[in-house]
Amino acid sequence: MKILKIEFENINSLKGKHEINFEKAPFTGSALFAITGPTGSGKSSILDVISLALFNMVPRLGKISKNDIISKGALLTRNQKEAFAKVTYAAKSGVFASEWRISTNRNNNLRDYEMFLFDLTTKKPLDYKKSDIPSKNEELIGLNYNQFIKSVLLAQGDFAQFLKARKDERGELLEKITGTGIYRQVGIKAFQKFKAVNAEIEDQQREINLLQKDLLEEEALRELNSALETKTAACGPLEKAIEGLDRQILLKKNIEEQINQVQAQEKLKQAAQEKLEAFEKDFGEDLQKHEQVQFFAEDLRAWQILDEACKGLNEDLTRQENHKKENLQAMNSCLEKIYRFLKQEPGTESIEESLQEFSRKVRKLQQQRDEKLSAYRHLQEKFHSEVRELSFRLNGNLEKDEEKLRELAASGEEALKELEGKLKDIDLHQPEEEKNRLRQVVQLGRRAQQKWLSMEQLAAELPNCKQEIQALLPEVEKLPQKIELDSSRAAVLKERLKNLQLQRELEVLKASFEKQRHQLITGEPCPLCGSKEHPYATDLPPVNNELQVEILSVQEELQSLEKEITKKKTTLAHHNSRLTELQKQVKEKEDSLRLQKGHFQKEFSNLNPSEENWESFCESREEKMQVLEAYEKEKRKLHAIHAGLPLIKELKEVTLKGREIKEELDAHYSGQDIETDCLELQNLWRGLEHKKITLLQQTDELQKKLETRSTDLKTAEASLAPKIAAVDCNEIHEALQRLMPERVYSERRKQREEFTSQKEQIEASIKTLNAQLQVLKERDVDENIEQLSTRLKEKRDQLKQRFEECEELRRKQRNDTERRSRIAAIERELEGAKTKIRRWELLNHLIGDAKGKKFNDFAQDLSLSQLLVLANRRLKDLSDRYRIDKPEEAEDDSLVAIDEHMGGQRRSVKTLSGGETFLLSLSMALALSDLASRNVEINSLFIDEGFGTLDPETLDQTLDTLERLQAESSKTIGIISHVDSLKERIATQIKLTRNGQGYSSLEITG
Repeated sequence: MKILKIEFENINSLKGKHEINFEKAPFTGSALFAITGPTGSGKSSILDVISLALFNMVPRLGKISKNDIISKGALLTRNQKEAFAKVTYAAKSGVFASEWRISTNRNNNLRDYEMFLFDLTTKKPLDYKKSDIPSKNEELIGLNYNQFIKSVLLAQGDFAQFLKARKDERGELLEKITGTGIYRQVGIKAFQKFKAVNAEIEDQQREINLLQKDLLEEEALRELNSALETKTAACGPLEKAIEGLDRQILLKKNIEEQINQVQAQEKLKQAAQEKLEAFEKDFGEDLQKHEQVQFFAEDLRAWQILDEACKGLNEDLTRQENHKKENLQAMNSCLEKIYRFLKQEPGTESIEESLQEFSRKVRKLQQQRDEKLSAYRHLQEKFHSEVRELSFRLNGNLEKDEEKLRELAASGEEALKELEGKLKDIDLHQPEEEKNRLRQVVQLGRRAQQKWLSMEQLAAELPNCKQEIQALLPEVEKLPQKIELDSSRAAVLKERLKNLQLQRELEVLKASFEKQRHQLITGEPCPLCGSKEHPYATDLPPVNNELQVEILSVQEELQSLEKEITKKKTTLAHHNSRLTELQKQVKEKEDSLRLQKGHFQKEFSNLNPSEENWESFCESREEKMQVLEAYEKEKRKLHAIHAGLPLIKELKEVTLKGREIKEELDAHYSGQDIETDCLELQNLWRGLEHKKITLLQQTDELQKKLETRSTDLKTAEASLAPKIAAVDCNEIHEALQRLMPERVYSERRKQREEFTSQKEQIEASIKTLNAQLQVLKERDVDENIEQLSTRLKEKRDQLKQRFEECEELRRKQRNDTERRSRIAAIERELEGAKTKIRRWELLNHLIGDAKGKKFNDFAQDLSLSQLLVLANRRLKDLSDRYRIDKPEEAEDDSLVAIDEHMGGQRRSVKTLSGGETFLLSLSMALALSDLASRNVEINSLFIDEGFGTLDPETLDQTLDTLERLQAESSKTIGIISHVDSLKERIATQIKLTRNGQGYSSLEITG
């Protein structure tokens, strides 16, 4: 994975749009660059842009949301309304661009953030939700967020602290750096799981112990069972005595209730008698009169119906006469309306024939009018179809339309002659073939123009590439010679330094003896020979300090020379790589240009033999095509005019005839629908005549019915005369008044029968109750109910006491049984539980403890071993002097540096100098990058922290190391620091500068 470009706008203090393109100069000339600037200028914000665009997370804040930006004031530059971060990167599957963006709405409220992902190989956006883009980037890159910031962003401070930490602290730091805290959690979980499952077993065992304490002894259990049997047997006689007393008390209550029921029935009997007497008083006489005439009630009702029918028929005859008068008036009105419609007076016998004849005449005129109108419209449509090329519409005045059309014909003929003059070299008899020919020529010309421009662009690029090659060749030729010369000088200096160091070692040995000579005291034995006399203790030779000065001078000169060699090798490797790339580009461009020229000559040599400018060539042919199309269009217009003039003449004739027919039609009929109007009048006349006949027939029928009903009425009166006389009635109406409605009579009779029946039922009930009361009294005892209740209470109290005693014994028996069953069930559960937790017991023994330290220490020790293997590989590339190892039991807790130059001497890293510590911590940081990205090639690294604490000599040594690392691995390496001396060594820089408004500016130099 390699970062190709970083783009952002309004991120933290970096206001405005900024772009860092690692594929353009100066980054193409040197892949080692520095990000410099004072504290707070926004150096780390550039790294925030990378993680934000890829994962919507930043190291200092974690996952970003709209609320985080509002509440913490993070990311979005102050007083700005939008911000974005975009990273273009190359992965195994192609080149992609991931973008994060946020903005405010028109109310200055912050919208939610958005994320986009683009495939730059296909130049198409990938369709993913914003929440899925971080995981998609993780899939494309091959690293999750935590692995990415450990692989791409290397913080030296953590590793310098890690090197010198004690074992416990080192485990915590390693856990933090590698993100392997899961092992601690596993150890804690194993301990907690065993504790939980084992606690259940211990609880169950305690429960068994408690239950066993409460169990009854065997003797006590036998005594309990015997006492329960005795007390249970004593309850039987008491229950029988209570049952007998309950029956005697119930009998007393039944007798009392029976007496109450007899008294209640006597009261009901008295009430029923009173109701019956009241009914006879109110309705008895009416019922008697009704029953006198009831035997001929049907005859009375039949007479009443006949009488009412005769009255109704007389009323109907009166209404029929009125209807006949109304119908006559309506017929006269309809006849007058028909006269006005026909504009003549037809006879009443031939009204319908006259209307039909009038309708046929009007319809014929209307059909003639519609035919002319249809013919006019057909001619109009035909005219518009013929002149559609002219966009000419008839405006209703045919004379003016004809005159205008003739004017158009004259102007069209003049335009046609002018266009024919411009098309002398075109065969106008075959315009379509000529247009197709010109179109093909234009298409070929445009294609030739594109290819010609492509060849010109390719030819323009070649001199630039060749010029750059010419500029690089002298450098490439000189640099090996300079490197070889410097290497020779370095070898001489190394040999000289070696000799001086040997000389220095002899001086040191000699100086150790001289030091002992200075410590000799007269009279005390020499530690070497034992002599108490020391003749050579005085007149010691002076100490030689010039040798040490010369060694330091040679070392400085050698270091400076080695830095220069490293720098020249890096520059040579980059120049060779660039030269190879440029030579390849020149060859490809020349081959491509030569091939394109050959194809161009072969394909387009006959198209433009005069070598006219291709743009002018194509434009001239396109103009001729336009003229030809204009000629065709003008010709079509002229043809349309000649076709339209005869049609206007026909339209004029049809219009004249149509007007004559319309005048005749308007003279006869001015309505809308002749058939409907005629049919309405016919139906109205026909309906009135039919109604007249109907009324005459109905009048005759009513007369006949009235005569029949009158005869039947007289017969009924004669039949009723002797019957009404028998019941002392003077006339039929008086008998009818006595007759009650059948429903009313039925209800009154039913009421009288109900009252009588109710009285009889109550009397029977009283008789039955008295008989039952006598039987109950015969079974009664002499004691009263209070005495019986007292005896019953005593017996129940005795039985309750026995029951309570038995229930207490049963409860003790039941509790003992339940305890024994519970103990047996728990013991069965314990057998299975102990088998199940054996694996948890073993797991807790191996890795479990309350703080997870046991398993975490084991896992971190494995991680440390793997990390040290990778770190030593990196350290070997940086320096062949040291290896990093874990401390042995007798050594200090901090890591150990093995000094290969001193015969494998083991030293605590605490004794190392600043530069040596930096080399080891850098190797550890690179090792962690290798560990986190073991399956992914990382070609972009950003190294943060640590440079400000280095002295100038160590800083130079460190930069030499990084330059060599970059030259060997071809990685893009960025160094983040505010150290000013970096500006002298690293030419390519991203400079951040603060201004007085709290914003920072970004500048790329190199």
